This record gives sequence, C-alpha cells and structure tokens, in this order.
Amino acid sequence: MANAALLGLKGWMARSISQALPGRANGAGAGTKQLKRRRRGPASGGDAQQLVILLHGRGADSNDLLHLVPLLAKTLPHAVFVLPDAPQRCATSPQTYEWFSLPDGDRHPDKVEAGVRAAAPVLDAFIDHELAIHGLPDDRLALFGFSQGCMMALHVGLRRPNACAAILGYSGRLCAADSLGGEIASRPPVLLCHGTDHLSVPFESQTLEATALEAAGVAVTTVERPGLGHRLDRKGIDAGAALLARALAG
Repeated sequence: MANAALLGLKGWMARSISQALPGRANGAGAGTKQLKRRRRGPASGGDAQQLVILLHGRGADSNDLLHLVPLLAKTLPHAVFVLPDAPQRCATSPQTYEWFSLPDGDRHPDKVEAGVRAAAPVLDAFIDHELAIHGLPDDRLALFGFSQGCMMALHVGLRRPNACAAILGYSGRLCAADSLGGEIASRPPVLLCHGTDHLSVPFESQTLEATALEAAGVAVTTVERPGLGHRLDRKGIDAGAALLARALAG
C-alpha cells in the first residue's frame, strides 16, 4: 500500500508542480552560502530556550512570515524566531527570493527534486549555525515552512541526524518521497496543513504525502482548511502553535 501511495504521489507531481516558474539556475549552489535573516524574540526577554526557523515560499522574503511571530510567541515566549531570506533572487521577481528555480520552466518532479537537493546544504548549514549561536540542541528546534519553504523544511528536517522537535508544513509538498525510506535520518512529528481550494497543489496530495511519511515511520497530523487556497489562515496557524507547544514543552 505504501508503494502504491509513493507511485501515486510521484505520478501526481508529474502532472502538477506548483508555482515553479522559469529560472536561471537549478538550486542554490554551495552549502556554505550565508543567508540574510531576521531574528525576533524571545518575548520573555531572557535567553532563548527554543529556536523556530520560518521558511518563506517562492517570490517572497523573510517579511512574508514576520506577522506570525507575535502569534507563535504567545505560545512560546522563550523562543527565538529566525526568518531567513532564501538563497537566490527570484528569476521572475528579482526583488524577492526563492530556494531554487527551474531552468526553462521544466516542472518535472525530478527537476524539482534536484532543486530541493541543491538548496538543502545551504539550509542545513544555516540551521547548524543558528543552533550554535543560541547554544541549543536539535530537540529545541522547530521548522516552519510555507510553499517552497515547506518543501525545504520537510526535505532537510527529516534527513538531519538528530531529530528536531517538529516540522510544520503549509501549502507545500513532500519531494523525493520514493527515496525517503532509505534517506530518512530522524523522525520528528510533522504537521501538514492544506487548503481544499488550493488550485496549483490539489488538496488530495496531502493524503498521499501523509501516507508516504507514515510509511517511513513519521507521526503525521493533517489539517484540512475548507475553502482555503494558497495562503495561511488563523486556524491553521493555531493548529501549528498547539503542536509546537507540545513538542517544545519543558
């Protein structure tokens, strides 16, 4: 059944790769590339006890998710929130950023996977850097990703040798699902939130992705948001905040 789910997921991805527009390069290049970032908190005013990294989508920047910090800080007053800009300028909107682009607009799942894999070392190194700055272990870390940022959070978070506390993915997808079983290195709890009216990433994909994650031994919570398209809403954020409160308690 798990194999059928993986095949179904890859077949669906071949028909619909969301918001992947033509770009000049596939991936972000060297893993040592430094990312610009914004930091907020802790709201308590003390030293950081938890780290939450929020990853924006394609055609945006760190400002895109900044409004979430006060909402999440109500649940996590001792957390520092870090919002990086993705590593390269967006090919079609140079004032914004993207984690990877697709040469010639090729939206095949293999091309998307290649972009995610190319950008992964940059994010992985960034996570290590932020944990070191704040003197925190991986189990005090949570990853939050929207759209392309969701793809990056899932890919990198599940392949880090030490499990983070949680991964929250919104309006995105699980890339390289067919190789996850052989590559997964840690199994933090995952929340997937998706709108039923998302046109470019049909809601049905969430079921396939959750099945693939569960087949790899990951505990998954799915959140269905009726009438929601490619965006965030308060109920979805509240569900994520509740998971963070449980995962980062103590």
